[in-house]
Formats: sequence, structure tokens, C-alpha cells
Amino acid sequence: MHYIISIVGLLLVLVMAWLASYNQKNIKYRPVITMIILQMILGFILIKTSVGEFLIKGFAGSFAKLLEYANEGIDFIFGGMANEGAHTFFLYVLMPIVFMSAIIGILQHFKILPFIIKYIGFVLSKINGMGKLESYNAVAAAIVGQNEVFISVKDQLGLLNKNRLYTLCASAMSTVSMSIVGSYMTMLEPRYVVAALVLNLFGGFIIASIINPYEVNPEEDIIEVQEEEKQTFFEMLGEYIMDGFKVAVIVGVMLVGFVGLIALINGVFNGVFGITFQGILGYVFAPIAFLMGVPWHEAVQAGSIMATKLVANEFVAMLDFVKIQESLSERTVAIVSVFLISFANFGSIGTIVGAVKGLNEKQGNVVARFGLKLLYGATLVSVLSAIIIGLVF
Repeated sequence: MHYIISIVGLLLVLVMAWLASYNQKNIKYRPVITMIILQMILGFILIKTSVGEFLIKGFAGSFAKLLEYANEGIDFIFGGMANEGAHTFFLYVLMPIVFMSAIIGILQHFKILPFIIKYIGFVLSKINGMGKLESYNAVAAAIVGQNEVFISVKDQLGLLNKNRLYTLCASAMSTVSMSIVGSYMTMLEPRYVVAALVLNLFGGFIIASIINPYEVNPEEDIIEVQEEEKQTFFEMLGEYIMDGFKVAVIVGVMLVGFVGLIALINGVFNGVFGITFQGILGYVFAPIAFLMGVPWHEAVQAGSIMATKLVANEFVAMLDFVKIQESLSERTVAIVSVFLISFANFGSIGTIVGAVKGLNEKQGNVVARFGLKLLYGATLVSVLSAIIIGLVF
């Protein structure tokens, strides 16, 4: 029965994307169908096969080892601040971002990441029917982050029409950066994190192909990655370490504000209506969770977590999810976990607009005008990825 429900949910996601399309007559259905089939195959391999288990163990093991190394630095500076055996969120979830940022900087400095990004993007462009720049941008966003990716193509930003600009921004909102993946793995099961990374990559192309179809002139489809000013190794390393620290602090400060505000709103609603604000949102989002494949008796709890992610951010939602996931079925945990792995929330609209505007004022204003449509599309990507996991689980 759940297969039928999930298929209905899948069709509904595609219809919702179609209804929001800029140009319904120009949609290329063959790449869309191809990528949905690829999602199902890859989702099945990652979740259900020994090959997927081997790959995920290797990936997760690498990140676990990197987190151990990160903790060496954390313990050296902050050792003794937390009680022995305690797990302080800022120290052991956010501070590893600093170390991961340094690793990414090293891989960038020695041209390893640009090589990987370029050629994976080239292969993806053959599958998704989009331009090479769009494919490059999607892979780059998943590795270096939703803001940093625009710096690498800043010379081309001013030359892009609004359709191509939308796709670039949609990819950035639908993915997560590698510097934060390790932090997610401290709260969610690694196999779901890895599956979400892969599924969201294709899901971003699927939804963008429907909402925002267009033709790319081959003469305009040139990737000119902005070369950073030549730095010495240690200049680069210092810069990436500081960038990682800024991200950790910003996420931490945002959490202080969001968690406090949600607690306040929950208290007010509970006092006046006898139900928390998140409880109300749970009922609103329960039908969506049900169509994603969540059993109805768990749909309200899942819907509450989904809503928290949308109105706050994925970290706030994960903190709440960790508290209740032991009481949920493994199927629901898998579906909700995959849904949470993206930057699709209201705050990301401002982040992306600010990133583009800082590089090109005019294009930043263009992005601001379709900000809500960006969030709409990115949320559909998260729902689509979660449905695929529900189908193959």
C-alpha cells in the first residue's frame, strides 16, 4: 500500500512543479524521466545493497576519522570546558566545520576539487539536458557551499539570463556543503545523509527542468571558473580556517535565536490553545509526510519536524528530530532524515540573495524577485528525495 501512496506523492510533486513552470510547453520530459529512474536506482543501491553499504561505510568512516582529527584540535583548545563524556553541540557538532573547511581549502589549493567538479559536471550535463555551467554549479555547490559557489563563476553572473540564474540558485539551495556534512552525521545516520546528497543533486535538476525549462546556446555554455588571487599555502589555509569559523559561529548564533524564539512561540501557543506551534504545524504538514511514505500514525510528528526545518533551518529541525527518532519506525526515520538534508528554508533566500548581490547588484535584485519560487522548488526537491527513499526502503 505504501508504494501506491508514494507513487501518488511522486506524481503530485511533479504536478506541483509543472503548475509553477515558467514555460510548460518547453519542458523536456525525457531527461526528467531518466533522472527519476536514476534516483530510484541509486537510492536502491545506496540503501538496500551490499555495494551501497560498502560505499557508505567508506564515506562515513572517512568523515568519522576526520571528525576524530577535528576533535583533537577542539579538545586542545576547549578541553575541560565540557563535562567528561558530555556532548556539547557547539564544540562537537559546529566546531568541526572549521577543520572541514581547512581540508576543502587544501583540496582547492592543489586543484583537486576543481578537477573533480569540472568532470563530474560535464558527465551530468549529458544526463540532465542542461548546460555545462548549470551542472558544474550543482556539483560545486554540493562541495564548497551555497554562497562560495557564486564566487567561482562571478565573472559570468552578469551575463546570465534569469532562467539560468534561477537554476544556479536553485542548485545552491537544494544541496549542502561538504564542510557541514560531518556535522549532520553526528545527528543522523550516515547512510541517509549520503543518500540525500546524491538524490538532491538529481532532484535539483528534475524540479528545475520542470519549473524553469529553457534552451542553452552552445556558444554561451562556457565554464570560466574564477581563479582566486594567488596565495601562499598558509595564506590560503588561514583564510579557509577563518571562513569555517565564521560559518560555525553564524550557525550557532542562528540556533540561539531560532531555538529561543520557537520555545517562546510554543509556550504562548501552549498557554493559549493548549497545543504548541510546532504541534499545529505538524497537523498542517502531516498530509505531505503521509504522501512521502510516512505511516499516518507518525505523520504529525514527522510533519512538525519538516515544518521546523522550513521555517527555521535544518539544524534546529535535527535537534528536535534527535529527541523523538527513537520512538519512530525506521522507515519514517529514513524519510525524514533525507528530507532534512538541504538548505531549503526561508533564511536561505536572504543568504543566496546576499551572496549574489555582493557580486552583482543587478543580478542580486533579480534573484530577490524569484526568492519564494526558489524556496518552493528546493522544498519540492527535498520532498522528491524523501519519496524516492520511501519507495526503495
